Amino acid sequence: MDLIYQKAALKDLDFLTETRIEALRAANRLSGDTDMGEVERQSRRYYQRALADGSHVAYLVWDGDRFAGCGGVSFFQVMPTYRNPSGEKAYIMNVYTRPAYRRRGIAAQTLDRLVQEARNRGVTAISLDSTAMGRPLYEQYGFVNLRDEMELPLDSAHRSDGAV
Repeated sequence: MDLIYQKAALKDLDFLTETRIEALRAANRLSGDTDMGEVERQSRRYYQRALADGSHVAYLVWDGDRFAGCGGVSFFQVMPTYRNPSGEKAYIMNVYTRPAYRRRGIAAQTLDRLVQEARNRGVTAISLDSTAMGRPLYEQYGFVNLRDEMELPLDSAHRSDGAV
């Protein structure tokens, strides 16, 4: 198997958007009839902007003309912290391998490329969310669980006055 790891460009916008939806369906175990229209529109807008301004890098993995996998990394800055004095961060997402190509090192090779992109930019903090299937790869690579990070989904019932 002679795989090609291609850095995506704006010309790949339609395919990137399609594969994003495919990866989300797989990661969230969503059926084919689940409406992903808004996510698809917003993903397309995201890729269009972020590929153009360099705040996102994506790789597509090809076996000849057959799609085998993908992965992406987004770059952003937060206030500097003790553990991350530059404030430069990267967030890895959309690491996905089609079922017929799994267990062949494609996700690991893609992850290597994404981490190298972050290193090349001087990023000192990389985070990601993981499915149960992906967790062993990320742990083997050196990713660790964070104890102190929390998230507030703004579409929840929480109000700004603290009442629920």
